[in-house]
Amino acid sequence: DTSLAEVNSFSPSMPISPSSMINQYKFEDEPELRDLFITVDDPESHITAIETFITYRVVTKTSRGEFDSSEYEVRRRYQDFLWLKSKLEEAHPTLIIPPLPEKFIMKGMVERFSDEFIETRRKALHKFLNRIADHPTLTFNEDFKIFLTAQAWELSSHKKQGPGLLSRMGQTVRAVASSVRGGVKNRPEIFTEMNNYMETFSQKINVLDKIAHRIYKEEREYFNEMKEYGPVHTLWSASEEDIADSLKGVASCIDKCCKATEKRMAGLSENLLPILHEYVLYSEILMGVLKRRDQIQGELDSKVDALANKKAEKDLFSEEIGKLEDKVECANNALKADWDRWKQNMQCDMRSTFTNVAENNLRYYEECLATWESFLASQTVDLHVEEDAEDRP
Repeated sequence: DTSLAEVNSFSPSMPISPSSMINQYKFEDEPELRDLFITVDDPESHITAIETFITYRVVTKTSRGEFDSSEYEVRRRYQDFLWLKSKLEEAHPTLIIPPLPEKFIMKGMVERFSDEFIETRRKALHKFLNRIADHPTLTFNEDFKIFLTAQAWELSSHKKQGPGLLSRMGQTVRAVASSVRGGVKNRPEIFTEMNNYMETFSQKINVLDKIAHRIYKEEREYFNEMKEYGPVHTLWSASEEDIADSLKGVASCIDKCCKATEKRMAGLSENLLPILHEYVLYSEILMGVLKRRDQIQGELDSKVDALANKKAEKDLFSEEIGKLEDKVECANNALKADWDRWKQNMQCDMRSTFTNVAENNLRYYEECLATWESFLASQTVDLHVEEDAEDRP
């Protein structure tokens, strides 16, 4: 595996930090080192005069010293997850925050508040929290800890405190970053390569997402038609005594293939579609992170240009430039470490997903083929028996 070889070929001079890929691999490959386990389950509907919403139970088990207890159980609704994501983006503008499922995930494929919709969202929320828990920096965020431990009224009180200075700064960064259209004067080459990679990745993953949804839609249409095809043969057998057994056999084969198709569809909706769409959302997040890094770089560049034009304020500008240089360096290091980590996770997820789809397809076709071969074999035996009976005197 080339990607694994690249990970294992780190230079001895590379600094070993909590966010380095070496430590990340150790963390993921040795699960016994984990000290934070989160489960999202037990969805519960709430109907009020104003709205209808779902809450999920979030169970946390930990051995960390900064937690007052080793186990917590709270209930959270989707809006609480949105709040957590916004706080993480605010506190870590150049880290890759995992995506949340959209408010209407898989729109047009499932009804809102149906069992399928709720289960799909539950899995996505579970993955969201565990990706944060596995992140070497985000896992120690104070708002993340509050989200996991605070009771509903405590969390509501915390949310009402309003945005602080950091939040206002974050909003400014997002506003300016949204206007960036590439072309930062002193952008390091590595971040230009990241931008180019993400533009291509975004295009390809969106195409794959659309194709996968089209395949699922066609598979569902095929399944619905096949469900009607089997009973037709059963009804036909009632009026064709000579070939009744054969027609019933065909109906039985169609029924078995129908069940196999339904299982295959479940595999697509549970494994392929959510993963592809998650990385569609990731592509949007990555483009936003790169724009925020460019904004910080642009702020530094503007100060350097201003220094060249205002010699009288040289000392003041030099101090500001020093702070901005540190800020850019921190942003660059954070993004580079997170980029390597994200890319490795993405490749692992894609490899696992497509391998799983391929294996499911193989099982599906083998099951259908075995069903029809068994039917043909039985018909051949019956035909030989009839021929032998006719040949007897």
